[in-house]
Amino acid sequence: MALKITNNSGIYEINGLLNAQNAESMKSYFEALIDNNKPVTLSLDKIKDIDKQAVNCLGCLYKKAMSKNQFFYIIGSENKKVRDLFREQKMFYALRRDIF
Repeated sequence: MALKITNNSGIYEINGLLNAQNAESMKSYFEALIDNNKPVTLSLDKIKDIDKQAVNCLGCLYKKAMSKNQFFYIIGSENKKVRDLFREQKMFYALRRDIF
């Protein structure tokens, strides 16, 4: 399943598989938003699977946004795969409770 990013009323929903093959292109997409001072809320609720490299890319985005004092939320704690891998990678601090 391909990765699909949908802007749903300002919340960027990521659907599909987020892994080493597509993590860098996803990172580039959101870096452009951060560089243009756009607020970002990422929803990982519809992720089918995620790997360590994808979590690391999300961590880099989070840190970049924080260093620029930008609004950047990652939500998806209801998704067990996301929650468990963020916890395993010691990135759980970046994962916010769902705000829908």
